[in-house]
Amino acid sequence: MLRTNKITPFLYLLPMLLLLIFSFGYPLVAIFNFSTRRIRGITGPFIGLENYRQVFKDDVFREAVQHNMILLLAVPIMVVISILIAVILFERIRGWAFFRSLLFIPYVLAIPVVGVVFSNILQLNGIQNEILRALGLDQMALDWLGNPKITLYSVMAVIIWREVGFGIVLFLARLQSINEELIDAAKVDGAQWWQRLWYIIIPQLRSVIEFYTVISIITMLAWVFSYIYTISRGGPGNATVVMELYIYNFAFRNQLPGIASAVAVILFIVTILLMIPLFRFRSESQIEEMG
Repeated sequence: MLRTNKITPFLYLLPMLLLLIFSFGYPLVAIFNFSTRRIRGITGPFIGLENYRQVFKDDVFREAVQHNMILLLAVPIMVVISILIAVILFERIRGWAFFRSLLFIPYVLAIPVVGVVFSNILQLNGIQNEILRALGLDQMALDWLGNPKITLYSVMAVIIWREVGFGIVLFLARLQSINEELIDAAKVDGAQWWQRLWYIIIPQLRSVIEFYTVISIITMLAWVFSYIYTISRGGPGNATVVMELYIYNFAFRNQLPGIASAVAVILFIVTILLMIPLFRFRSESQIEEMG
């Protein structure tokens, strides 16, 4: 039997660990450092928490936070849509493999491509409104990207359209491993479709639902910049400004990296605080399943 020193496996991991520390650890420390300085060029004097005080006084920042919170409403919508479509495809309707591929195509498309296409589709005189007018539905031909009251929801719809494909494939993959004898037995006992879904299928999907929920929350908090920038650029006015766009504007347009770093730190902390209870709930669920 080959015996090795206990330290040996860690030595193999050391190069990758050092690379990760350099790639992620150093930028993170630098951002925390920048957030406490008034940066001019590559450095600046230490000012403590002044950048944070300025951020919390800014009405635009508060709007950005509110918009990110509104986008979180898309998470349960994506979960429900993904589960329903995945279950319908699992019933092996005619052409289900084709529909599975078709529904996953939006997720494969690059976000800037999706954003540019929908920015043209959703214009006041875009394709969508032209179709509605041709059908005699002029009252439904709204200014989807020009009306501050609905622009954020228009962007949310685009995000749901693209991101839901990943959820469908994820849930469908889990459904393929379910013991179908349980479902067949429920059918024999007279269980309706909704009863089979609620009492048999969803419990089997619990771990995947938790995983997809966590991924979706991270997306809505810290991964929507490309959608916002390519579709609305944060407008009209500040109607679709989110925290990522706020960081971008202060870092590159206003040339105030100290403020941008402070917001980046806030976003990082908020994301971590939201993730901790979710992962704790996930670990508790795994313990229950093993018990």
